[in-house]
Amino acid sequence: MNTDQQIPKTLQDAIVYFSNPDVALEFVKNIRWPDGVVKCPRCGSVHVSFTAKRRVWTCEDCPKREQFSVKVGTIMEDSHLSLDKWLVAFWLMSSAKNGISSYEIHRALGITQKTAWFLEHRIRLALKDGTFEKMSGQVEADETYIGGRVRLMNAKHRRKPGRGTGGVGKAIVMGLLERHATGSRVKLKHVPNAKRPTVQGEIRQHVAAGSQIYTDALRSYNGLERDYIHRTIDHAECYAKGAVHTNGLENFWCLLKRCFKGTHVSVEPFHLFRYLDEEAFRFNNRTNVDGERFVKAVGGMTGKHMTYKQLIGATGGS
Repeated sequence: MNTDQQIPKTLQDAIVYFSNPDVALEFVKNIRWPDGVVKCPRCGSVHVSFTAKRRVWTCEDCPKREQFSVKVGTIMEDSHLSLDKWLVAFWLMSSAKNGISSYEIHRALGITQKTAWFLEHRIRLALKDGTFEKMSGQVEADETYIGGRVRLMNAKHRRKPGRGTGGVGKAIVMGLLERHATGSRVKLKHVPNAKRPTVQGEIRQHVAAGSQIYTDALRSYNGLERDYIHRTIDHAECYAKGAVHTNGLENFWCLLKRCFKGTHVSVEPFHLFRYLDEEAFRFNNRTNVDGERFVKAVGGMTGKHMTYKQLIGATGGS
């Protein structure tokens, strides 16, 4: 991105700044093509011409001289929403500590709730961290259970098979937290169970061998000593013994559940991983100011695409 380009500092600044369509276009263009060279998203050609009146480019090398906007090749493709609405939505989702519901987006932007819901899921796709870098050093591992309390459910949902106390009938989220002096970072995954092959498989996939692993006394973690320096804390006795604790993840679970209980209220299990990506993004970038976090969020939009049918599973998409 052009370092000379202005970055809004507050939500009000962002609304005013991006209200000019040309400014919004230039902003997104500089993030998509930071070297300043516009390339055709279909063939990669740099031989393009710009039509200012329609704010589109024409590729001279495509067989049919295909036209494309700045949205093509991003999560905004095929969207009729203007760039200013997209950018304000990016700002709201990247800066709201407890998340923001589709109804809030619907009221704030003047769009339908269904459109707001689809927009939020596409932004969550942009927030997904695609890095394969493994964690190392001191790493906490823990799991939590997401779901409503059975005693507060109506009779229809209470009678569903598997409903019970504790974690019965709830979604399981596996978390890893890498401690760091400048700010810890997390990785999250919705897992089918908390059995040994599952939790240890996640640890071995995302944590470098030889690292220090801190867990609770769940027996599923037994056996990690072969590849890691494994230390456990029994919560029936205490919650910390020096550096041996999982308090970092416990604090994060509080933030995560505040999103579900206070903002989103009801999340289907097959959409859960997207909400986890959203919360992990905000947590991992919490030391940045809103403007920096916003720019990073918008920077993740390129090369990703999602249709409404894919979102609802009508075409087998996730």
